[in-house]
Amino acid sequence: MTQKQTILGRISQLTRANINSLLDRAEDPEKMLDQLIRDYTNSIAEAEEAVAQTIANVRMAEADLQTDREASSEWGRKAAAASAKAEQMRGGGDPDGAYKFDNLARVALGRQIQHENDITASEPAIQQQNATVEQLKEGLVQMKVKLEDLRSRRGTLVARARSVEAQEKVHDAMSSIDVMDPSSDLARWEDNIRRQEAMVQGRAEAQATRLEDQFAELEDNDTNAEVEARLQALKNQA
Repeated sequence: MTQKQTILGRISQLTRANINSLLDRAEDPEKMLDQLIRDYTNSIAEAEEAVAQTIANVRMAEADLQTDREASSEWGRKAAAASAKAEQMRGGGDPDGAYKFDNLARVALGRQIQHENDITASEPAIQQQNATVEQLKEGLVQMKVKLEDLRSRRGTLVARARSVEAQEKVHDAMSSIDVMDPSSDLARWEDNIRRQEAMVQGRAEAQATRLEDQFAELEDNDTNAEVEARLQALKNQA
């Protein structure tokens, strides 16, 4: 496989690549985009070099073709001139001279045929090379367009990917905390606070109850003293 065929295959593969599908399967979309940009950039550089080399080969072949065409015409003119000279000498009674120039005409015609064969062989090859150049140019343009699209979309796609990742993290965090679930850490913490508050209230009420009992006992003692005093007063009156 030649270098230009390899480049053509790579261009075709990259231009057909579904970027969105690649990103969907990528574990790290940002790294995937950066790698795609590097691949496109490197392949474009290789394609440009292949195009330049192919064009250079085509231009050299076209120059050789033009040389063959000019040489074919020149040898045709020489063959015609030599043949005419031979006929002139033959008509002038110089058969040896006529034979000499006929031979020169034969040599010229042989050279003309050789160049014509070279032209016949090189024309299809040059056409094929020109077709390859056009393919490379077209693929090169498509890759450059796609590369610019990648570069322009990179920031947006990375931002979207990071936003989705952040949303997923927030969603996971929120789903792990259910305030309505009694078994959750938050519910247990709230229940513990309520118990502590109830305990403080219970202690306060307990202390208040003891104080009320003491005052009630004191009131009972005062009542008993009053009763005894009045009883003694009644006895004194008797």
